[in-house]
Amino acid sequence: MSAPLLAAAALGVFLAMAHSYLGERYILTRLFRRNEVPKLFGGTEFTKNTLRFAWHITSVFGLGFAAMLAVLASGGATPRAQAQIISGTCAACGLVALVGSRGRHLSWVVFFAIAALAWPT
Repeated sequence: MSAPLLAAAALGVFLAMAHSYLGERYILTRLFRRNEVPKLFGGTEFTKNTLRFAWHITSVFGLGFAAMLAVLASGGATPRAQAQIISGTCAACGLVALVGSRGRHLSWVVFFAIAALAWPT
């Protein structure tokens, strides 16, 4: 077990959680109160949802990196395990995009395609 890699994984999880929480609390909510939010597809709702899920996808990727570091720390970083982490991370991003945009932002299609293609057979 590699203690430095495990510590790096723990810091990655902490960073991802802090990024989502603090960004939601101090950046997104304040930004969305403004009247200057661009109107896309007929209103500001699509814009706000896109900004919100894009913000949180960054945190999901951070969790994926943390998972990769944890697997590396344990010595179980086989190519199969790495592909599973990448696939799972992209599937989670696809779910965030699908739910966050109510299916209107088509990035979820690409994330799910990457997840399916990256899954080891």
